[in-house]
Amino acid sequence: MKSLSLTPFGFSAAPSFADFSVAGRDIGELKTEIVRKSIHFLIAASPSMAAVNRPLTVLFLMIGTLGYTFMEYLRLSGVKVPVISSITSMASRSRDAGFVMGPVTLGLGALLALLLYPSPIASIAIYALAFGDGFASLVGKFFGKWRPSFLYGKSVEGCMACFAAVLISAYAVSGSVNIAVLAAFTAMVVEALPLKDYDNMALPVTVGLVVQLASFA
Repeated sequence: MKSLSLTPFGFSAAPSFADFSVAGRDIGELKTEIVRKSIHFLIAASPSMAAVNRPLTVLFLMIGTLGYTFMEYLRLSGVKVPVISSITSMASRSRDAGFVMGPVTLGLGALLALLLYPSPIASIAIYALAFGDGFASLVGKFFGKWRPSFLYGKSVEGCMACFAAVLISAYAVSGSVNIAVLAAFTAMVVEALPLKDYDNMALPVTVGLVVQLASFA
């Protein structure tokens, strides 16, 4: 119900919280994206876990991905899994009519980075996935206004957020400006591609490959 407020022209309905939007986005859509990217940011813990026990971290990611896949099939079959089903429903977007693929590709992206690359490069790749993709989406959803056609609906603001996040995280790991800029540019390009949830795998694998090639150059 909307409340009434007194104006010089009489009473008028005061807008409720649900009436507001940011950068033309519905509040419900923004809440969904916040939940999604909160999960996204959690994958940044993988490098720290791997530093303690890499095989166990790989096993954890495998079990977590397979476990989520099984529980998602249960959810689609009408079986509600406590907590997991609720979080999945909160994090699903309008395009996720069936199986919510994001957490699967997220886990696989981190897993591939740990399996394919040595520790420093794997860390750069996973941080690019967690922070680059995460901040690109949040900034794009909240503040994205300039969406040229060649970005396939994504925003320039989101791309710049991706570049900045990966630049900072890659430099923190490598201590090299050149590596950080290269990783940030690569992440920004991959993030801009219309890959949907599969960018969760493409981004860390590509960033890791480019950084590894640059390290041997």
